[in-house]
Amino acid sequence: MTDVLEPALVPELLVADLDRSLAFWCGLCGFTVSYARPDERFAYVVLGSAHLMLEQVGVGRNWVTGPLDAPLGRGVNFQVSVPDSGALVAVLRDADWPLFMEPETKWYPVGGEEAGVEQFLVQDPDGYLVRFQSSVGRR
Repeated sequence: MTDVLEPALVPELLVADLDRSLAFWCGLCGFTVSYARPDERFAYVVLGSAHLMLEQVGVGRNWVTGPLDAPLGRGVNFQVSVPDSGALVAVLRDADWPLFMEPETKWYPVGGEEAGVEQFLVQDPDGYLVRFQSSVGRR
């Protein structure tokens, strides 16, 4: 890990099966494993400046505040900026991975202008909601 891309906030997601999660996050979505602790079923994954920790439930030290009922992560979505969200949609479709929300172009007010994004939503194997987006400019 480099200090340049080290974020101040890194979500740690408890997952049912680390291998299945890595197949989604790395195999389909383009993240890479920065480091792992296999004995603890833990992996730190990175895509550009987006960082996540994945930890398998029941192995190592899990901080659980309530029942882990599926889908996990209710009430939150993780926005990940990617260079080409359309290319990622194609990869997910080729893998027959269902999308939670179909791709759209959306303009959001930011200060005195609007920022445009192409975005879609998908759930990981445990139900965590991920919004992948690519910038289309400002107006």
